[in-house]
Amino acid sequence: MTAVAAGTLLVLFLPFGLALAGQATMPKMLCLVVSVLALLLSVEKYAAVLPWCIGMAIAVISLRARFCQRRPV
Repeated sequence: MTAVAAGTLLVLFLPFGLALAGQATMPKMLCLVVSVLALLLSVEKYAAVLPWCIGMAIAVISLRARFCQRRPV
């Protein structure tokens, strides 16, 4: 596997990796589905951008909810 292919896979599955740090299971599943969809659409140039952005939004919201829940009041 070349470095470019490994980097592409890392970037495409970044939302799923971030969602694993969250507590809820639904964002993890959604990010996995969106990452696989982005991987399948990455054959066409710039076709994976929208699923990747949606996955990143879900992952960031999941992480934000976890951090807000852990913050002492």
